Amino acid sequence: MSGLEPGERDAATLEEVARIAGVSRSTVSRVVNNSPGVSARARAAVSEAIAATRYVPNPAARNLATRRTDTIALVVSEDGERVFGDPFFAGVLRGVSATVAAADRQMVLVMSHGADRERLEQYLAAGHVDGAVVVSLHGMDPLPQRLTDAGVAVALLGRPLTATTVPYVDADNLGGALAATRHLAATGRRRIGTIAGPQDMAAGIDRLLGWRRAMGELGHRADAVVHADFTVEAGAAAMAELLAAHPDLDAVFAAADLLAVGALRHLRSRGVRVPDDLAVVGFDDSVLATTTNPTLTTVRQPVEELGRSTAWRLLAQLAGERHLPPSVLLPTELVVRDST
Repeated sequence: MSGLEPGERDAATLEEVARIAGVSRSTVSRVVNNSPGVSARARAAVSEAIAATRYVPNPAARNLATRRTDTIALVVSEDGERVFGDPFFAGVLRGVSATVAAADRQMVLVMSHGADRERLEQYLAAGHVDGAVVVSLHGMDPLPQRLTDAGVAVALLGRPLTATTVPYVDADNLGGALAATRHLAATGRRRIGTIAGPQDMAAGIDRLLGWRRAMGELGHRADAVVHADFTVEAGAAAMAELLAAHPDLDAVFAAADLLAVGALRHLRSRGVRVPDDLAVVGFDDSVLATTTNPTLTTVRQPVEELGRSTAWRLLAQLAGERHLPPSVLLPTELVVRDST
């Protein structure tokens, strides 16, 4: 007895498909892997044999032959506390994972920080993934170019600060900051400061530049600047520093919602009324913006779309598509709420 139920049979093999189609085993393999060099007649014969035998390709063998892992890495250049505490990364994760899953691939999340960098580079370059979406680069980080030089396909979420040919997708950070500052001026604010983001990241640099450009257009002084990392605690400390140095401030543009939340907390502790005494604008339009009191006017950047577009750019590159754009800039939008 074979142990098979009625109607069951052993799984068809590549050799059986080749015999029925009247072609070689290698021809069947090329058809299964969608490789070139197979005539239309042979391809049709193999397709009919596959349907007749209900042959199911072995994914492990196929990937070995094509050197594909069907895995995409999402590499975040931050520590775990930062990644899981910032709504921005949650949105990026949703966007990347949805796009990768729709392409029948899986995603692995890799956090790159400090001493683990060399081990990370070795892992990614050793053939464990087909490509990498890299997020939150700091400074002149050589990681993208090193991975590219090692033969790993890479797409960046965020403009890199290094001169590189690695493609990237970013939001219009400069335009968003410009719109936020113009809005504050349009509501009658004349002494507008900013809590700027870190200057080793393109987002921090571009948002500060947008604020400076708007202040120049308006003919206002651009001296009320404090730099901070993208955290609530840093935002509160920066707000305290701004008020100490510039007690006449009547508005603040914060380069991230996290910074704006910290600023609001400090202002509340000082008895400063928002927006009566001082208006506040953030950047991101994260879930935090609707939970503050007052609700936060902010610049909306399409975070999930950033993740989707960067993953799409990488997958298109892996598929061999030609004439792909070297960079993509997504629009931002001012969302006015109660803090202004």
